[in-house]
Amino acid sequence: MRVLTTSLFALTIAHAASAEGAGPSGPVSEIVTFRLIEGTSPATFIDAADDMGPFLRSTGAMVKRTLSVDDTGLWTDHIVWTSLDAAKSAATAMFERPEAAPFMAMIAPDGMDMRHAAIQLQQE
Repeated sequence: MRVLTTSLFALTIAHAASAEGAGPSGPVSEIVTFRLIEGTSPATFIDAADDMGPFLRSTGAMVKRTLSVDDTGLWTDHIVWTSLDAAKSAATAMFERPEAAPFMAMIAPDGMDMRHAAIQLQQE
């Protein structure tokens, strides 16, 4: 079942990454919303998400990342990338990374949504 879940997740991400056009050449937000597979420990999931950090930083294209969850259990993984091409490249490469498997295996593929948006204003 985990292999099937991971495969469905990979197909969803690949489709979302390829469905968008050439897109903007400037920074983009990658917004992924999802729920965890029932019974998944949020603390274990956060550890697995944190384990993705070295890979994400190694791309040289991640500007920042925020992982949040609301009171209904809907998670949002928000990553700012230097470009849409960089975001797509990282999404593709992620499936070849062994540290990505535990992270992806905890995400319920049903209802997962991934989109990219050109950043128009950023304040910190």
